[in-house]
Amino acid sequence: MSSPMLMIAATLLFATMGMCVKFASADYSTAEIVFYRGVIGAATMILLTRTHGQTLRTRLPAMHFGRSLAGVCALGLWFYAISALPLSTAVTLNYMSPIWMTLLLLVRATLGGGSKVDSRLAGTVLAGFAGVICILQPTMAGDQLRAGLMGLLSGLLTALAYLQVVALGRAGEPEARVVFYFSLCSICAGAAVVPLASGWHTHTLRGLGMLLAIGLLATFAQLLMTRAYATGRILVNASLQYLSIAWSYVYGVLLFSDPVTGMALLGMGLIVAAGIMAAKLRQSAGASKPISKCDGV
Repeated sequence: MSSPMLMIAATLLFATMGMCVKFASADYSTAEIVFYRGVIGAATMILLTRTHGQTLRTRLPAMHFGRSLAGVCALGLWFYAISALPLSTAVTLNYMSPIWMTLLLLVRATLGGGSKVDSRLAGTVLAGFAGVICILQPTMAGDQLRAGLMGLLSGLLTALAYLQVVALGRAGEPEARVVFYFSLCSICAGAAVVPLASGWHTHTLRGLGMLLAIGLLATFAQLLMTRAYATGRILVNASLQYLSIAWSYVYGVLLFSDPVTGMALLGMGLIVAAGIMAAKLRQSAGASKPISKCDGV
């Protein structure tokens, strides 16, 4: 399968996972979904590493903890946003992570007194946040604004987690090991928060099916996306990953009767365009690769 087809399949799986999260949120709290997502992810990584003769032992526990903490917080905020907002809105806000990444790079360049700030990068950041304004204002009632801000924050934490993933990769840590410790942290965080929140809910056949689907869809989507980036063109893949927003829009309208206004669609378009442009500018500047969507982490 070609890398564009791999990326298209990955985006569909990620969007389907988001749809399952929205369904599961009717039966489980966000902390429970994060917990079970971690259980399935950890079990899958153990199976894969044993199959390929790899080990999960690490020399960098502190780095894994920092990356996992940011990733789990991002995941929890994103899942909460999915439960409270139109599906496409929650997905779009999380896909602000490349724009947040660009903003972080601009801030670092400014504070470090290095090279002159690229006005084109600054323009992509402004366009991205203009898209956020378009999305937040018309589509959210007062009780949804909190969830909208959490969805926006999830994108920022995803960008921070990505920086730590890059550092772990440069230190020689394989992706399976990174995902395993992230999943382990999800289990611990979920188990700690659930008793303080709503408590554990009784399982139903429908609920168990959704939880299993969330874990498996996220895992296989990440594997497909990783393969696409390894074999295809970076900019093409970075552009195609935004198809998740389109898939989510279709799911939201057909399954959840989500109201999406023209202003919201304009905001989504601005964020997608800004994200693609940021990836293009970072690639031309010599960045190793753009942020890819990694299940909210």
